[in-house]
Amino acid sequence: MKHGKKYQDSVKAFDLTKQYEANEAISVLLETAKAKFDETIELHVRLGVDPRQADQQVRGVLVLPNGTGKTKRVLVIAKGAKADAAAAAGADYVGAEELIAKIQNENWFDFDVMITTPDMMGMVGRIGRVLGPKGLMPNPKSGTVTMDVEKAIAEVKAGKVEYRLDKTAIIHCPIGKKSFGKEKLVENYTALMDAIVKAKPATAKGTYLKSVTVASTMGPGVKVLPKI
Repeated sequence: MKHGKKYQDSVKAFDLTKQYEANEAISVLLETAKAKFDETIELHVRLGVDPRQADQQVRGVLVLPNGTGKTKRVLVIAKGAKADAAAAAGADYVGAEELIAKIQNENWFDFDVMITTPDMMGMVGRIGRVLGPKGLMPNPKSGTVTMDVEKAIAEVKAGKVEYRLDKTAIIHCPIGKKSFGKEKLVENYTALMDAIVKAKPATAKGTYLKSVTVASTMGPGVKVLPKI
C-alpha cells in the first residue's frame, strides 16, 4: 500500500516500534494527524482470546465521557405510545411496517442506529439478513431492543459506542475526533479500555491485552503500553 507524503512525514516523527504511555501516545497521534478534515481517532485492541468460542466473546456498550463527535441518526421501530415517545425524545425516524418495507424494497439505510421495542422484533427479524452485515440489527445486549426507547435514544445521541470482537480477535472502536484535544481523548480512551478489561472472559488464558494501538483516519498507528 502506497502512502502519501504527509503520512510518510508522520511516520518519521515518532518511533513506530515503541509502546508509549496512553497520554504520550495520544499527544504523538495529534501531532501526526495532518489531514485537512477533523479526523476520527480510533482504538484498536488485539485480545488474547479465541473469537470462535462462545464463552470468549468480548462485547459491550458504554457512553463515552465526551461522546464520539459524530451525530448519529436514529431510527425507531415502534407503535402507539412508544412511537410517540421516540419522536418526542428526538429520534430521526419513527415508524413500523412502512419503514421495514422501505429498507427491504428500496435499500434505504439513511440511519446509523436502529432501536426497536421487543414486540416489534418479529417484524424486524424479517430483514435481519440485510441489517446484520451492516451492523444495524437491534440487540438486547447493546440496549437497542428495549421498552425504554427514550433512554436508548438519549444514550446514542450522547455518544454511546458498542465494542465487539471481530473474527481476528481485534476490537476497533472510535474514541472521538482530533478536535477534542488530548484531555478529552485520554478520558474516552481510559473509559473504553477500562470497559474492555472488565469484560475479560473468565475462560481467557494467558495475556489478555496482546496489543493496543491508537490511530487517526489518515495517519499511522501509535502503539500504547497495555495495562490491566
